[in-house]
Amino acid sequence: MYTPPLARLIEQLQRLPGVGPKTAQRLALHILKRPENEIQALASALIEAKKKVGLCNVCFHFSADPICEICRNPNRDKQTICVVADSRDVIALEKTREYKGRYHVLGGVMSPMDGIGPEQLYIQPLVRRVTQDGVKEVILAISPTVEGETTTLYIGQLLKPFTKVTRIAFGLPMGGDLEYADEVTLARALEGRRELD
Repeated sequence: MYTPPLARLIEQLQRLPGVGPKTAQRLALHILKRPENEIQALASALIEAKKKVGLCNVCFHFSADPICEICRNPNRDKQTICVVADSRDVIALEKTREYKGRYHVLGGVMSPMDGIGPEQLYIQPLVRRVTQDGVKEVILAISPTVEGETTTLYIGQLLKPFTKVTRIAFGLPMGGDLEYADEVTLARALEGRRELD
């Protein structure tokens, strides 16, 4: 059905998260229609990002430098660390422009079924940061999945002797209807309620 180079391109595109066969085909056909210089630029950007982007030595967020921009920024609150599962969460939180502290990226969540325990995550560096840097608050911003809850509880117990540990509130999305929300979401929304300003 496809010529071998096109089939190989579609196969490789399907390896990307969220890209199924139809999307891979659509992307591949789009790529083939673009001028060669655009495709060269895309290929070059992919290779450059893979070669130059690593993890920050402090927070483990993606960075092209040994220490990321957030950790280097003197205007960020050094005494507050927001703990997230991965860099996508940092990006999402930064888009809000509300959080002014620093981050710590765990590199995933604990999942015994997948062989991921505390040792496979960046938990010990977090404990070191908290105990050595005089951190006053750790905010746990980990998704409320079973694995996320396990990770949250584990880290909370580890850090409570050293600092204040909080977690972000969970609840209803803007524009959501109560009747369609599940019981856990409603319970969390009630727990996270606060007084009107």
